[in-house]
Amino acid sequence: MTHLPSLFVSHGSPMLPLEPGTAGPMLSALGDELPQPAAILAFSPHWMARIPAAGSSARPATIHDFGGFDPALHELRYPAAGNPELAQRAASLLQAAGWAAILDPGRGLDHGVWVPLRFMFPQADIPVVPLAMPWPLDAAGAYKLGQALAPLADEGVLLFGTGSLTHNLHEFRPGATTDEPPEPYVQEFADWMREAIDRGATASLLDYRRQAPHAARAHPSDEHLLPLFWALGAAGNPVKPQHKSGGVHYGMLSMDAWVLA
Repeated sequence: MTHLPSLFVSHGSPMLPLEPGTAGPMLSALGDELPQPAAILAFSPHWMARIPAAGSSARPATIHDFGGFDPALHELRYPAAGNPELAQRAASLLQAAGWAAILDPGRGLDHGVWVPLRFMFPQADIPVVPLAMPWPLDAAGAYKLGQALAPLADEGVLLFGTGSLTHNLHEFRPGATTDEPPEPYVQEFADWMREAIDRGATASLLDYRRQAPHAARAHPSDEHLLPLFWALGAAGNPVKPQHKSGGVHYGMLSMDAWVLA
């Protein structure tokens, strides 16, 4: 079976399906470029739990876990099947690595999962299993969580980390558009992250809160960046990163993605 890369994508705002900007076409092209997975294990900041939990529903619902956006978003569905066997396999790997992982048969797919997947795999013909982010969690913990799941890449599973490269919604300006010029701090933070990923500077990346410029402003809380470290851990070492630029939406959401082989 083909070894699959792990992946980090920025899903940005729930408005992405209606305002795709430059990120939507990038995600569509990325889906076309990737080897076809047998299944997807998705790690999103929009499902947090006390311990890791794998969604074991055979038919996960589309969760509209947001409010105040265009009502048309609530009409959208992503009817991918689940994969209870993959959920059990993921939980078993985590348990073997010392995590008290469980199954959740009632969990559906939050917008951090289904919004980018609608661009990447619009036919919704690949089973998707969501994985809860255990909380509290830091960068090193997310990396170790990804390491524990790395064997799945040899079993045809796409390890799919979904978050945002920058995520300070306090700075969202009403009326802003997806082609607003990026705030300088957003670009500086994104440039630092890309350079560190390119040179495989894992220790610096895991210490980004102290080393990256404007880290606290780019991520007042870091749950939206933790899926990147999860994907890096799943990719192993050394990593061959392939950067995909999605631009900067609304001047403050950097929409970059990485394929990590």
